[in-house]
Amino acid sequence: MPRVKRGTKRRQARSKVLGEAKGYFLTKSKLHRAAQEAVEKALRYAYVGRRRKKRDFRSLWIVRINAACREAGISYSRFMDGLKKSGIDLNRKMLAELAVSDEAAFRSLVDKARATGGAA
Repeated sequence: MPRVKRGTKRRQARSKVLGEAKGYFLTKSKLHRAAQEAVEKALRYAYVGRRRKKRDFRSLWIVRINAACREAGISYSRFMDGLKKSGIDLNRKMLAELAVSDEAAFRSLVDKARATGGAA
């Protein structure tokens, strides 16, 4: 089996890792092994974080909608049930935006939700 010397390839790989670890604390930005571990962990956190962000934003929208619903005198679940029954198909992101920026429009949605059996 022929001997393989991977001088340039290895150097490229290591410099790539050190480039990704630029700005990390102490040896994590200087030494290859520490940098490699730090970069791998950072990539794992980034992967998980991209999925967590979706969860976090959805829960934020729900909190905002719920607060606006409570001000209007209806619970969040009855509001969402009323919207679904009345055939209004707005996602939570848009509902939260309406609740924050356009209270009159949100009130009209609450009234429609109430009318279709959203509230007792």
